[in-house]
Amino acid sequence: MPIDYPAVLNLKTEAAPYSWSDREVMLYALGIGMGSDSLNDKELQFVNEAFATPKPLKVVPTFASVCVWGARPGIINLNRAMVLDGERDITFHKSIPVAASVTADARVRGVYDKGREKGAIIQNEVVAKDGDGEKIVTIVSSVFARGDGGFGGPSEGMPEPHQLPRRVPDKSVDIQIRPDQALIYRLSGDRNPLHSDPEFAHRAGFPKPILHGMCTYGLTCRAVLQTYADYDPSAFRRHRVRFSAPVFPGEIITVDLWKDGNSISFEAHVRERQVAVAKYGQTLLG
Repeated sequence: MPIDYPAVLNLKTEAAPYSWSDREVMLYALGIGMGSDSLNDKELQFVNEAFATPKPLKVVPTFASVCVWGARPGIINLNRAMVLDGERDITFHKSIPVAASVTADARVRGVYDKGREKGAIIQNEVVAKDGDGEKIVTIVSSVFARGDGGFGGPSEGMPEPHQLPRRVPDKSVDIQIRPDQALIYRLSGDRNPLHSDPEFAHRAGFPKPILHGMCTYGLTCRAVLQTYADYDPSAFRRHRVRFSAPVFPGEIITVDLWKDGNSISFEAHVRERQVAVAKYGQTLLG
């Protein structure tokens, strides 16, 4: 069945309960490669609560992308084998706690029809709130449904992407992706077999399982943390990016960064394949 437009715009859920503990916080950090250097004290603070000298566990800001995993406004009929992450834009209203019980409100923000052969874009918003009803994070997500275009919806209206500075990057960071990175990351919620099953990946048009777009998102957060945020997650106010190509486990991604005041622009690419995998990235620090 095609996407039911405009009825799909009325989908929403409110006050869905979620919770997490330090286990989920550390598992997510491992899923984006934190702790790969067992002597890096700054990264260990995201994956290890058992120090000889007590130090508080830190939460990677983009843990927000999985802390209310599954929160959605309702069921939209899509060809799941053809669905990819398109964009993610998270606004941080306060620091994410190491353990919490929260509620999540979800709604459809927009649905865009790129044509029968070009697919559709679905944009959702999830707001996670603490026990006092105060916002912790607002998560705007866009998915690219490659097999669901041509349903008769609008083709224009998406927000304009952040534009990168036209100068040589101020810094660049290389991040090695473990061959089993997707298998670890999927334990934080996204069990789509596209990231774990070679046969399923082949049917979807890929030579092998690909890395989760949201894992790439977390890797770009790592790059900002280690360069301009001094590993301080409370400095993050916003982190957004558009996914432009898949990443394969075992590759090395290079994140180029530009600093202009409290705005950090970034783009990630796989140098070996000469392909950009994340574009129009921006982090706002405060």
